Amino acid sequence: MASIAASRSRWPFSSLSLRAFQCWLTVYRRIWRSSIWSSVLGPVFYLGAMGFGLGTLVDRHGTASLGGVSYLAFVAPGILASSAMNTAMSEASYPVFGSVKWNKIYIGAQASPLRPADIFRGHLMFMTMRIAMNSALVTVFLVVFGAARSPWVVMAFPAAVLTGLAFAAPIAAWAVTVKIETSFAYLFRFGLMPLMLFSGTFFPLSQLPGWLRLLAYVTPLWHGVDLCRMLSLGDVDLPRALIHVAYLTALSAVGIWAGARTYRRRLYV
Repeated sequence: MASIAASRSRWPFSSLSLRAFQCWLTVYRRIWRSSIWSSVLGPVFYLGAMGFGLGTLVDRHGTASLGGVSYLAFVAPGILASSAMNTAMSEASYPVFGSVKWNKIYIGAQASPLRPADIFRGHLMFMTMRIAMNSALVTVFLVVFGAARSPWVVMAFPAAVLTGLAFAAPIAAWAVTVKIETSFAYLFRFGLMPLMLFSGTFFPLSQLPGWLRLLAYVTPLWHGVDLCRMLSLGDVDLPRALIHVAYLTALSAVGIWAGARTYRRRLYV
């Protein structure tokens, strides 16, 4: 025990977190094929079905409520932000729980010089990488499908990554404390689905009742959707964009702060 503590004191903070990140890279090199559907084919079919399938019907009845743009141009940035959220939830829920309960990656890491905060930050770095990979693919598809209306669309990529991080950090901080896996069913059923439906992803918030619209404005997904959409369409309202960035950054910071503490309480020996 004393030798482990001595080893931890000799390793710098960044190296320890990077070691934990490299562990997850090693795992991913063996399982990456299983993510092809969700990372590549899923966004293609989703954008095609919503943008060209449903979009044909919407455009036929007028696009005034969409700001005069096609439904494809309206919905694609929303799908970009929501896919970042989906990736974050997937990577920060069951994998975190499984690392304690099933494959016990976290338990094995406890016997190394890694501290609980290093384990958390290293895994969060991997989650961010996965969010960035998927967001980059969706951004490329968005451009290829002709949904982008401005060169500012390149900035929608980091906006989507920030949106995903705002979900990943708090969820991971909570997931490490979960005792039974059925808890995640409630997260996806009462968290993910309502957020996708009522955060401006598929239709303008102006279509919602006033009280529900106010609730939507405080959800992190709406901030991500609106930020990605204004960048994709080139209609950037700088003060509003800064509010979105500040909100998502603050939520990410709170999640990172909370994660360092929940991981220490669960994994500290």
